[in-house]
Amino acid sequence: MAQNESTTDRLKAFKNKGKDNEELRRRRNEVSVELRKAKKDDMLSKRRNVDLTDEPLSPLQESNGQSEFHSLDEIREGLLGPDLTANFQATQAARKMLSRERNPPLDALIEANLVPRLVEFLTMEAAPKLQFEAAWALTNVASGTPQQTMVVVEAGAVPHFVALLRSPDRNVCEQAVWALGNIAGDGAQLRDFVVNNGIVKPLIALVDLSSPVTFLRNLTWTISNLCRNKNPPPSNEVVVQCLPALKALMTSPDVEIQADTCWALSYLTDGSDERIQTVVESGVVHGLVHLLQVGVVQVMTPALRTIGNIVTGSDTQTDAVLQANCLPVLSLILQHQKMGLVKEAAWTISNITAGNNNQIQMVLDGNIIEPLIGVLERGDFKAQKEAAWAVTNLTSGGTNEQIVRLCQFGVLRPFCNLLTAKDDKTVSVVLDGIHNMLAAGGKMGELEQLTMLIEECEGLDKIEDLQQHENEVVYQKALTIIEEFFPEEGDGEGDVPTSTTNGFEFNTNGQAATTDSKPFNF
Repeated sequence: MAQNESTTDRLKAFKNKGKDNEELRRRRNEVSVELRKAKKDDMLSKRRNVDLTDEPLSPLQESNGQSEFHSLDEIREGLLGPDLTANFQATQAARKMLSRERNPPLDALIEANLVPRLVEFLTMEAAPKLQFEAAWALTNVASGTPQQTMVVVEAGAVPHFVALLRSPDRNVCEQAVWALGNIAGDGAQLRDFVVNNGIVKPLIALVDLSSPVTFLRNLTWTISNLCRNKNPPPSNEVVVQCLPALKALMTSPDVEIQADTCWALSYLTDGSDERIQTVVESGVVHGLVHLLQVGVVQVMTPALRTIGNIVTGSDTQTDAVLQANCLPVLSLILQHQKMGLVKEAAWTISNITAGNNNQIQMVLDGNIIEPLIGVLERGDFKAQKEAAWAVTNLTSGGTNEQIVRLCQFGVLRPFCNLLTAKDDKTVSVVLDGIHNMLAAGGKMGELEQLTMLIEECEGLDKIEDLQQHENEVVYQKALTIIEEFFPEEGDGEGDVPTSTTNGFEFNTNGQAATTDSKPFNF
């Protein structure tokens, strides 16, 4: 009796059938993704304004004559003196030191206690050139370590930068945008500090697609930093204010703007169903699917990540993606040469197959399974692992007809090949899928064909070998499959019925048919 109870408990723990969709869908923190490497430099949370020439990056002209300020001591003297011309020349010299490509002396300037003086120059409305140079220098200090960024914040720069978002001088305004982006990118605490200082409204007001592209790039990147970080996430008020601007920026023809917009949306969708719903209701899903088709990896990467995040949500949110005709696009991405994209697409599909029967049917009808099998056969292991989840989730939530139809595509051989993987979790997921397929086959009167197929592709040998596996979960799952579906001759039938009990079988399109119809052809 105790042995029977143990077997029952083991089977309950083993079978996915009947699990809630929420248990099958996997959020971002449960799956390892490394797509950010594809856009490493452009996705930094902080950016230094580097001057690659001897000239400033703005249309502002150098003052007449050579600067008298070469050393930090000379710069300090010029900054702290009363002469406005000297103030400007010294600030410009400091900016040049901090914007050189290699080893800028950020700490030296901080230790000279010059940051408060530069912050003071931000208030000089009558001297926009001085404001600009001071803002540029402070931007680069804020691009450094968290400690260096905090020096700028503690000097009181944030409210002055927010005020400069309304500056009539475009260069001053842009540099303020950049500085605030660096500060907000430091983490959730400073992001919220910047928000509480009133950045959102004047920042969003600057979104105008007719503006110069360099300005819009900085603007988009700063907005994305307001959306970044999860602990805690940005407030819903901030999200609601930013979404219309992000929707507009998605339509820009510039690749960098498109990419940073999608990264912002990926941050916003990496959270609760409520946050995902806010993004879906903003109307950006169709635009995301469109950007998936641009063929530029820099844009496809964050667009796909956002789509993947949305389908971790509710069935209704997944439907929004499916109704945007995303499946044909995902089918093509599964065949992409960039394996990072392939893996992310497979992960996205695994969350769709964790949905309801209608969503699973759309996957079966949507030219997804064949390229997914291609991933199982030829993808790298990370992509194969996500494809295995997609298959097992389908077998966990699909109808018996849908599961048997999945087998008809030829999924068993590459699926069983993953039983030799070194990753215990992946082997466990594949065993779950095989069990679900056999259980469905038994209920559909197809068990004998399925067991023969598994034997022919050496799946049975692999499952038998797993009975010696050191991982207890893997061992128990393998043992259960052997005992239930591959009994020794003379042992009698397994627990799952091998013939239908309702008087009908199913044809290849999953529709009910009479018992005179031909069974599934594997």
